[in-house]
Amino acid sequence: MTVMGMATDTQFHVLAVDDSLIDRKLIERLLKTSSYQVTTVDSGIKALEFLGLQDDERNDPNSPSLSPDHHQEIEVNLIITDYCMPGMTGYDLLKKIKTSSSLRDIPVVIMSSENVPSRINRCLEEGAEEFFLKPVQLADVNRLKPHLLKRKTRDESHVQTPSPLQQQKQQQQQQQQQPTIPSTTTTATTVK
Repeated sequence: MTVMGMATDTQFHVLAVDDSLIDRKLIERLLKTSSYQVTTVDSGIKALEFLGLQDDERNDPNSPSLSPDHHQEIEVNLIITDYCMPGMTGYDLLKKIKTSSSLRDIPVVIMSSENVPSRINRCLEEGAEEFFLKPVQLADVNRLKPHLLKRKTRDESHVQTPSPLQQQKQQQQQQQQQPTIPSTTTTATTVK
C-alpha cells in the first residue's frame, strides 16, 4: 500500500476539497484506487493556503497574492472540490483559481449532491472541467484522466517553445553573460 502514497513521474497529484469527512475519505479512496496521489483539505481557504494563494483580507481585500513564505513542494495537477462548503464555496474557490495567473491552468472539477442545472452551468462557464454529482463513482474518476493529460501536453509544449517575450529575455541574459570585447573599428577598402 505504501507504493500508492509515493509520487512517481507518471503519477498525477489531485487536491481534493470537501468539508464532509465521509465524502473526503470516499473521494480519496477512489482517487488512490486509480493511482492518483491525493492531498485532502476540508475548506476552500485551506486549499488556497496549500496552493500558496493567500487571500489576506486584512492587508489587501482586493487581490489574492502568492504567499512568499509558502513554497509548494508538490505540483497539483487537478483540483476536485465540493460545491457547498461553509465560508468559501467550491464556486468561489473555482473563481479564485481561474483568476490567478499561476493557478488558472490547473483543471478544476466541482462535485455536489444537488442536481441544480443553473449551478452546474455557472461552474462550467466559469472554467470547471467537469461537474460530478455525489456520490462520486469510479466511472467519474476515470473521466479525470483526459483533463490531466491535456494539461500535461500543454505544459510540455510551453516548456519546448518559449514565448517571444521569454526568448527576448533569454537573449538579453546571454548577451549580458558574454564577456565584452572592446570593439575596434576597421575599415576595409577594396581596390579594383
